Amino acid sequence: MRDRLILLPGWGLGISPLEPLAAALQGLDEHLRVEIEPLPELESSDPEEWLDELDSTIPQDTWLGGWSLGGMLASQLAARRGDRCCGLFTLASNPSFVAHEQWPSAMPGETFDAFLANCIADPRMTLKRFSLLCAQGAEDPRGLSRLLLGGAPHSAAPMLMSGLEVLAQLDTRQALQAFRGPQLHLFAGLDGLVPAEAAGDVLTLLPDVEIGLIEQASHAFLLEDPHGVAGAIQAFLHECGDD
Repeated sequence: MRDRLILLPGWGLGISPLEPLAAALQGLDEHLRVEIEPLPELESSDPEEWLDELDSTIPQDTWLGGWSLGGMLASQLAARRGDRCCGLFTLASNPSFVAHEQWPSAMPGETFDAFLANCIADPRMTLKRFSLLCAQGAEDPRGLSRLLLGGAPHSAAPMLMSGLEVLAQLDTRQALQAFRGPQLHLFAGLDGLVPAEAAGDVLTLLPDVEIGLIEQASHAFLLEDPHGVAGAIQAFLHECGDD
């Protein structure tokens, strides 16, 4: 199903940040079926259980794409499916969200631990802070933050916690190297959650795939410029289709 694309959202904010991008992609190619698959609503923080859930609900032989946590899960699922995945793209998605010795271009562990503790204490306030971080670097950060938060579902605290714990555990480097299909990874130059340096590190890790850095953009660049991002994705899909 080379004409079908499944998009996975990021943590906590639901599917609404992806809707303008999906509409823009559909507008560029009437033959492309674009669907947004919500993240699993599981209290389990085992990434394999999240992947099992997605694997059972997402059709085979489609393109997979995702924003932030959604991109990490799409990467793992692409590697799991191999030839049964047409190709992969990620938006503002770091192979490891939390920094470690082998991947320093990420959020410091102590910053993430504080974020996790705040989420336990006050999930709604943590989500508000998260939306501000997503919008940091945008032309209108407060407006973008309000837009992100306005469309966020009222997820139960245990669901938000399990999502954060999955985010902390995932390391997609091996999956990205194992997946032999076409890949496109887009990063933002002013991202408040994923350091721009990660783009260069991914290029070093994957010298044969397409990496893009949008200089003046926030973590939520897909919502800042859905038509521009859709154009880049469509060019990637067509280039792969012509191979």
